[in-house]
Amino acid sequence: MSKRQLFTLEFPVRCSPTILYGFLSSPAGLQEWFADKVDEWEGVYSFTWGNAAPDKAEFLDSEEDKFVRYRWLHYDKNEYFEFRIEKTEISNQTILVISDFAEKSEIKDQSQLWEYQIKELFHRLGS
Repeated sequence: MSKRQLFTLEFPVRCSPTILYGFLSSPAGLQEWFADKVDEWEGVYSFTWGNAAPDKAEFLDSEEDKFVRYRWLHYDKNEYFEFRIEKTEISNQTILVISDFAEKSEIKDQSQLWEYQIKELFHRLGS
């Protein structure tokens, strides 16, 4: 098995960091766009898609309106996926930066999956 590597994607968003943060950090917000069902128990989030068994992720860290970081329980302890909310200096535009890990050969597919998910998020945000 080859080593998974970190990659990042950036998406300009037309909404406030506070609203965006709610969609990235709460089970109700994540259920709006990321998975069909999201539950949280003692810092472990269960994400369910369709009739599949839930995928579980541990909540690692966050800073309100800035970032939230999770770690899939079935991956290496050093790997995570993160949603970071940044503002551009000149235009003050909100940017969502996603960091994730994938095999080098799977980064393109994983990026396309994130792009699909983010389109759903934008639809929910009305952005």
